[in-house]
Amino acid sequence: MNHTDSEETADKVYDRLLMYRLLQYLKPYKVHIGISVLLLLSVAGLRLIGPYLTKVAIDTYIANDDIDGLHRIGIFYCSALLLVFICRFGQIYLTNLAGQKVMYDVRMAVYSHLQRLSVSYYDKNPVGRLITRVTNDIEALNEMFSSGVVSMFGEVFTLIGIMIAMLLLDWKLALISFAVLPLLFYAAMLFRKKVRTAFREVRIIIARMNAHLQESITGMAVIQLFNRQEYNFKEFDEINEGHQNAYIKTIRYYAIFFPAVEVISALAIGLILWYAGGQVIQQALSIGVLIAFLQYVQQFFQPISNLSEHYNTLQAALAASERLFALLDDKPEIENPDAPINIERLNGKIEFDHVWFAYNNDEWVLKDVSFIVEPGQCAAFVGATGAGKSTIINLICRFYDVRKGRILIDDIDIRQLDQSTLRQHIGLVLQDVFLFSATVSENIRLWKDTISETQIHAAANHVNAAPFIDRLEERYETVLGERGGTISSGQRQLLSFARALVYEPAILVLDEATSNIDTETEQLIQEAINSLMADRTSIIIAHRLSTIQHADKIIVLHHGQIVETGTHHELLKAGQVYYKLYQLQYKDQEITIL
Repeated sequence: MNHTDSEETADKVYDRLLMYRLLQYLKPYKVHIGISVLLLLSVAGLRLIGPYLTKVAIDTYIANDDIDGLHRIGIFYCSALLLVFICRFGQIYLTNLAGQKVMYDVRMAVYSHLQRLSVSYYDKNPVGRLITRVTNDIEALNEMFSSGVVSMFGEVFTLIGIMIAMLLLDWKLALISFAVLPLLFYAAMLFRKKVRTAFREVRIIIARMNAHLQESITGMAVIQLFNRQEYNFKEFDEINEGHQNAYIKTIRYYAIFFPAVEVISALAIGLILWYAGGQVIQQALSIGVLIAFLQYVQQFFQPISNLSEHYNTLQAALAASERLFALLDDKPEIENPDAPINIERLNGKIEFDHVWFAYNNDEWVLKDVSFIVEPGQCAAFVGATGAGKSTIINLICRFYDVRKGRILIDDIDIRQLDQSTLRQHIGLVLQDVFLFSATVSENIRLWKDTISETQIHAAANHVNAAPFIDRLEERYETVLGERGGTISSGQRQLLSFARALVYEPAILVLDEATSNIDTETEQLIQEAINSLMADRTSIIIAHRLSTIQHADKIIVLHHGQIVETGTHHELLKAGQVYYKLYQLQYKDQEITIL
């Protein structure tokens, strides 16, 4: 077998696997589909009656001037048409109902899977591409489930029925009609191969387009600030042109194939007229049979054209499902243990035991890091950008797993804990605050019903967020814009403090949490933070060394390693890395070492 043949065989096997997985989603609705198929069989059978009734009307009643018999045939014909309408209505309704239910199930499966995937997955996959999976790709399956699969069965049954009817009516004429089938099958196979490649290219470019749009719209302020509109326009123009060209390929193939089917159909009709016409002249064949045969031939090529159209739907669905199943087959890098240790309350002891970690292969971000933070202690991490400070937080929250060593909380390896159980005991405040398009209360509570309005107000008061909330038009019921864009960055930071504190976590983690707060506001919330940290283990990442001077322990990181540990005054007295960092921030002030 040559390379092309083996590739074709692989494609067929792969298509069958994709189709098998897709059809699993139809299993819960097999009753709907079963009834739809029966109705389609009924429609196919009823449509075969028309040409035969035409033959009977011409040869039996019109030829013998039997007007009563013609009336009976007319009534029977109309009754068949009415039944076709009723069966077709039921089939379309049930099929589309099942299709919509399948779409619901697929969307929920994809969305649920996205929530289970690890944070590292989102580091590598653009948001726009993932949105394409949940929207465009699932929508591409809609037509297949709503009409394509069942209709393909119907067209096949119709085709077989027409072939049987033609053979029974006149087997010689039938064989003459079938003489053009090799030409038709060759055209269909060539069309199938070309269209599959084109549709795969279209889906890839749509994902690129969505990713580019999402990035451009999200970063519009930066684009306009740095006058990058023209560059972004050119980049989008290239992607858009690629999409257009890929789609034009599919249009070209359709523009060739469907007229080719019409020509082949006309050739078959011409052959019948040539042969059957001579038979009629010689009175070896009735005019009714000729007319019935012409009607059957026209019906014969219609399912073939429809099957080609359904193939279009099928290819779009297979191209989309290829990406959807690739997403669904991605396993979370962080897995829960089979038998997690159950903990109801944490004391808050944190220990890093010879921890090594790298985001990419062996590019180590943390190298043999060991430290202990006792329950109720406040530990601050400082160091230059890229020293590994934020990685410490990612590992504590188990967004990533360590490569070597272990992390213990209350002397339990965090890999032995359920992820949700671990994280519900950690209150995290990040530098880049994410708020939902929801009310202030919902952004603090995060839809947890057990948190009362009283607790929300208390938390807001504690971090001095209440004054600005009270100035909002609807106070705690004010709906914030996307990502909280209707309030200032400092106000968003205050809400994130309230959000973290309302859950009463055993461990409080602040990652540059005061970076977006002005000096006056920082002074107001610093007292609140200090009082809240009294009964909690606290981890602080800060560039402003003024915010960590009262920490119980300051850990200095340099190139992923701990180079110093001590209190603020001990580290200043040592005169090493921390002292130099402090000097850089306060070079215009006199440094007093006690």
